[in-house]
Amino acid sequence: MFDQIQRFLFDATNVRGEIVALDKSYAEVLDRHSYPQAISRQLGEMLAAAALLTETIKLDGTLTLEVRGNGVVRQLMAESNPGGELRAIARLSDEAVLPTDEASLMELIGQGQIVITLDPRDGKRYQGIVAIDQDNLAGCLESYFSQSEQLPTRLWLMANGQRAGGVMLQQLPNDASNQDPDAWERVTHLADTLKAEELLTLDQQDVLHRLYHEETVRIFDPKALRFGCTCSRERLGAALHSIQPEDLRQIVAEQGELSTQCHFCHTRYAFSAIEIESIIEDPEADSPVVH
Repeated sequence: MFDQIQRFLFDATNVRGEIVALDKSYAEVLDRHSYPQAISRQLGEMLAAAALLTETIKLDGTLTLEVRGNGVVRQLMAESNPGGELRAIARLSDEAVLPTDEASLMELIGQGQIVITLDPRDGKRYQGIVAIDQDNLAGCLESYFSQSEQLPTRLWLMANGQRAGGVMLQQLPNDASNQDPDAWERVTHLADTLKAEELLTLDQQDVLHRLYHEETVRIFDPKALRFGCTCSRERLGAALHSIQPEDLRQIVAEQGELSTQCHFCHTRYAFSAIEIESIIEDPEADSPVVH
């Protein structure tokens, strides 16, 4: 099945994993924009990675995975939350020469970095940063886990502009329950044999059987995923509040209202002169009622 994520673990070992498959949710992201194939492919990997990270760390909030650079593509961004909602976007430079279909992450981004932001509903916001020193997103994220001294982690991310998928394996701290000290090396080696055609066309359980039919794998119930945008008038109002009041008033004076569009889902929002004055005073106030 697609548009779901599924947890699994290997009995009597200290290895756990997640597998994700995206179809409609990925298509909805791409339907809202006209991206070259190379960028569509990178966004698919970003969506898969965001879903895997969110589920693995059990974040009660929003996870944002952002790639920034000075190349043809200035920004790639994907967001995920515990409700299974995903969204993503890419921004190209103004002078962009469209890349070849097979362009790597480094060829698209140039010099840059990956920023992982964890924004919990309760608690402090956290950001982790890793340089883009690998040709693909999976390698960069593995470097991040290695540098941050977290659990040993391997990722396999694949997308073709129609479907996207990923596998994530982690080695937990060793304890008495681990009766198979060679498991980590063995299961990661098997995952290295995974082909894009298999990950992007087979059901998740078929992928796991193909890789680990000689292992004892415990598979948990899947979790559904879908496209979902978190934009709202309230959030856009808060963003507008950060703009200088004279700039907001000038736009309204010239255009009669202030109109803006969500970059992720293309929903358009219009704010009247009265609403702009209310936002300037208090962005959290209810919209004024005009009689």
